[in-house]
Amino acid sequence: MPMIQLTAPTGALTQEGRATVQRDLAAVLLRWEGAPDTAFFRARAWSYVVEVPVGAQVTAEDDEPRFLVEVTVPQGALSERRKAGLVEDTTHTVLAAAGLAPSEALRVWVLVHEQPDGTWGAGGSVVRYADLVALAKQGQEQADA
Repeated sequence: MPMIQLTAPTGALTQEGRATVQRDLAAVLLRWEGAPDTAFFRARAWSYVVEVPVGAQVTAEDDEPRFLVEVTVPQGALSERRKAGLVEDTTHTVLAAAGLAPSEALRVWVLVHEQPDGTWGAGGSVVRYADLVALAKQGQEQADA
């Protein structure tokens, strides 16, 4: 199941952005992963916000806030097209949550980590990508019925 983590300086997100960014990022991730929009999959898309103290992250140039988004998905879950869409939408979601313009996009870095098959566990068992595909197909069929 996918996970997404945003690391940001404390106070860099607007109050409204801080309240909604986790669910917004999880929704972006599920959409680009191609998962059905069901309670089952929404409950398994984990989303974290890690706030670091002001000044804990700087560049050699300035102290303007920067944002790091780390996405972990099963290997094979995202094509190159889907990765590109995920990075673009994730960047726009973070910028909106911080009240920043699209011209500030270089403040957001997105790292996509693909977990090799057989190295992801949940519920005490190894979860294989094929298992997730079957669950998604079953969920889509139920949603279509």
